[in-house]
Amino acid sequence: MILIAGLGNFGPEYEGTRHNMGFEVVDTLADDLDLKITKSGFQGLYAKGEAYGQPVILLKPLTYMNLSGNSVVPLMNYFKIPVDNLIVVCDDMAIKPGQFRPRIKGSSGGQKGLENIIQMLGTSDFKRLRIGTGEPPRKSMTVDWVLGRPSREDRELIDRAQDEAVKFLHIALKDGFQRAFDALSKGIIKADSN
Repeated sequence: MILIAGLGNFGPEYEGTRHNMGFEVVDTLADDLDLKITKSGFQGLYAKGEAYGQPVILLKPLTYMNLSGNSVVPLMNYFKIPVDNLIVVCDDMAIKPGQFRPRIKGSSGGQKGLENIIQMLGTSDFKRLRIGTGEPPRKSMTVDWVLGRPSREDRELIDRAQDEAVKFLHIALKDGFQRAFDALSKGIIKADSN
């Protein structure tokens, strides 16, 4: 079973904010796969079903970003999902709007949700997709930036990057993460929509 966890903050006041890119990607993927993320449990909302003959769970933690691991890890433990089968989707300020970056493993890069999952799992060896939101003009504006909404121009770029990220996830579910990377290298999927 594969778990795709989209990170964000729950509630109408957070909809469309930079920190909710993970929620948005997972919602789009759920629509594509005709899955409803409505089951409640593990401090989150999730859908359990099949994609391309592969059992899959799509999860939106309701713990707020900084405690995402409190939802992801108990669900993994309950369904006996190995770390190799976890894909986390989140925002990333270090990446420009219009870009997304898949990784097989790595550090949190300062992303608090990833940081919490790494801490709780005791490893950073899990797959992730990071959606670029760009950096605030000043470091002191970080919180307001991630909890704010992008400009219309940035939003258009982010939407395009999210669409490409969803394509990447479809290929990853159907043929494996490596095949999705191959699609990137062949230009079938664009990691940069600028």
